[in-house]
Amino acid sequence: MYVFHLFRSFLPLRNPIGFGAADFIELALALLLVAFALARPAIAPAFRWLADRPRWSMLFLAALPILLRLALLPLYPVPTPNGADDFSYLLLGDTLTHFRLANPPHPLHQFFETNFVLQSPSYSSIYPLGPALPLAIGQLLFHLPWAGVLLATGAFCALCYWMLRGWTTPKWALLGGLLAVAEFGPINYWMNCYWGGAASACAGCLVFGALPRLRDRWRPRDAVLLGVGIGLQMLSRPWESLFLDLSVAVFFIPTWRSLIKALPLVAAAVLPAILLLLAQNKSVTGSWTTLPYQLSRYRYGVPTTFVFQANATPHGDLTADQQLYFEGQAAAHDAAGAFLPRLANRIAADRFFLVAPLWLAIPVFLFCLREFRWAWLAGTLTLFVIGSNLYPYFFPHYIAAVAGLFVLLAIAGLQRMNFLAARWVLFLCAAHFLFWYGLWSIGDEAILLAMTPHDTRDAVNNGDPEGRIAIDNQLAQAPGSQLVFVHYSPQHEYHEWIHNAADIDASRVVWAVDLGASENEKLEQYYPHRKVWLLEADARPAPRLIPYDTGPTLITP
Repeated sequence: MYVFHLFRSFLPLRNPIGFGAADFIELALALLLVAFALARPAIAPAFRWLADRPRWSMLFLAALPILLRLALLPLYPVPTPNGADDFSYLLLGDTLTHFRLANPPHPLHQFFETNFVLQSPSYSSIYPLGPALPLAIGQLLFHLPWAGVLLATGAFCALCYWMLRGWTTPKWALLGGLLAVAEFGPINYWMNCYWGGAASACAGCLVFGALPRLRDRWRPRDAVLLGVGIGLQMLSRPWESLFLDLSVAVFFIPTWRSLIKALPLVAAAVLPAILLLLAQNKSVTGSWTTLPYQLSRYRYGVPTTFVFQANATPHGDLTADQQLYFEGQAAAHDAAGAFLPRLANRIAADRFFLVAPLWLAIPVFLFCLREFRWAWLAGTLTLFVIGSNLYPYFFPHYIAAVAGLFVLLAIAGLQRMNFLAARWVLFLCAAHFLFWYGLWSIGDEAILLAMTPHDTRDAVNNGDPEGRIAIDNQLAQAPGSQLVFVHYSPQHEYHEWIHNAADIDASRVVWAVDLGASENEKLEQYYPHRKVWLLEADARPAPRLIPYDTGPTLITP
């Protein structure tokens, strides 16, 4: 609370010099910029040394976002999975740690119906493999899926630098890598949940870093990396991988012989991803060519269809929670509106990829469009934005493959600016990051409550707004194995609680849908040695976990 009272002194009547909040912000910004300018002579030699050593630069950029996020752990611990997307990706990651692509259906699978998870013909996530691979690596190496999120983010920041080295000078590439850390690192939602865009962003960096290298100096290694990047994007975002493939083909139009030469190695590097994609389809859906997405859409009506398609229709009974998701996605499909207004909203959402000072580089970048490579870059970004506009929903990780290209656009614009102007733009970017990272580092609840509504992109897991941590702690303190029946009220909203591991029967805690006393008895008999609980998920002011009673369940609104 000391910091809160300090901020209250920003009011003119509470400080001796009569400064208001705007005066203090201007003064703090000026001091910060002066500090940067004074520190530059001391930092510049180390920066030049690092920029000229690619391996050390990549190691530094990989470690920096991880260390910055770990430094926040005392205040903001490992993110608690929160909702259907997190749960589904964690299920897929756990499935992979068992060295399989799908799990056998449970004999009482009706109790485990939840969103974005198939129960038959296999028990599986509906999502592609790419984003779950880091989760599986984190679980195998550190017994912590989130460790994989950290590693993937670090890999992206390092690969962003490697990509930029193919387009610009080492110094500008290192600056771009630092911008990636600031924009997509410790206070970004990609690093603070389990369904971010790091895997797809890594794929994009591999592709866009290999292209100029193959054009300027053909090497087999770069052809292989191009194929690996294309394959990883196929496994991460199948729809958006089509845009990536098209952009690669367009890039080689002036030097098409380079593409022909590289094609065999590219195809060989892509082949494992294609085989994995087909194998997942077969394991999950029973068909080599049916994506888990497609089967989920047929069975549950979600995810919703593209805007140019008719709305999906479920072919089976839905739980109340699944019905809510279906109706919500159907309504979003119907309310998607005209193409151009929707596109305008998507362009505004691209603010995620460029902090405000970097937007000054965009008008300068327009002067670069006379060169084919820069026109290609602008066309690729446009293609991804327009392509994503064909789906009713949009999250930044949908187009994460071009995150590195947004950084490259900013760097290209800054390079053509007046040197002093470019330097001050970079100082402002650093000030932006230090302001928000410093705000989170303070950990003052009153300050965060007052300031975070004004933020546009940062998303550190803060507190326990849905009561999940308290429920998890209560179950962790209970001895033995647990069975939790989850009961939703008629006023239930989008707060999914049903989530289980790949091996349900071996799990310490099993989460099940409350189907009523007579039906629930079947699962109780199946798990005779588990302590049984009832979770009143929609109780207020917080979810309530109580010992199970076979009598009527009541929700206190």
